Amino acid sequence: NVYKDIADLLEDENYDDGSYGPVFVRLAWHSSGTYDKKTRTGGSSGATIRHAPESEHGANAGLDVARRRLEPLKQKYRNISYGDLYTLAGVVGVQELGGPTVQWRPGRSDKLADACTPDGRLPDAAQGADHVRDIFYRMGFDDREIAALVGAHALGRCHTTRSGYDGPWNASPTAFTNFFYTELLENTWVQKKWDGPKQFVDKPTGAFMMLPADMAFKTDPRFRTYIELYARDQDTFFNDFSAAFAKLLELGVKFPEDAPTYRFKTLD
Repeated sequence: NVYKDIADLLEDENYDDGSYGPVFVRLAWHSSGTYDKKTRTGGSSGATIRHAPESEHGANAGLDVARRRLEPLKQKYRNISYGDLYTLAGVVGVQELGGPTVQWRPGRSDKLADACTPDGRLPDAAQGADHVRDIFYRMGFDDREIAALVGAHALGRCHTTRSGYDGPWNASPTAFTNFFYTELLENTWVQKKWDGPKQFVDKPTGAFMMLPADMAFKTDPRFRTYIELYARDQDTFFNDFSAAFAKLLELGVKFPEDAPTYRFKTLD
């Protein structure tokens, strides 16, 4: 069972906060989030994120770690495409870290390097609400879906060696929760004093961080409506995230007519 084998790869006390789950979610999201609805290019079908130059785009720094971790499963299950493997790993990461069930379908095909998407299709963390909307509207998402997807920042941390930013968003970076929203609204955020790129840290401890693009969800009135909703109501967040993430993973994919839809049970 591929799901179980991916889940067995998650825990590693020597990696980051002890789990590959967050970086698997990021791999799935970055391989899917290149979709352009106008040109119908990009997206998870093709798994072009494994080829240069796309693999070397700044937004994808550090994702080679996730691809290497999954490679033995590609050798074990030779019939699964890289596109299916990477997106399923994202589903496993969300579900096994306590998040909602995300429905998933197989049927992506793999493409060569000439299908790589141009740099600049993924969000730039240094930008504000207008940029965030430009990126996600291009894929076909609305404000509510965008606000739900950013909640995945409950997971993981930033690394100076990858994005240049530093730190986790909250105290439980290996648990899928609505903590991104509660921290964003309830904590006090100040600009970090350091030589790195502009980011924010929580005033009480300096242990947690927010990116400039994260702060835009607090200051933009339309986004803030949904941020407040998800901070109050984790169940609504889980439902909305599940639908938006499933949509993200399927952008631009031409599934076979007989492709089954899976709703995997978690291992516990």
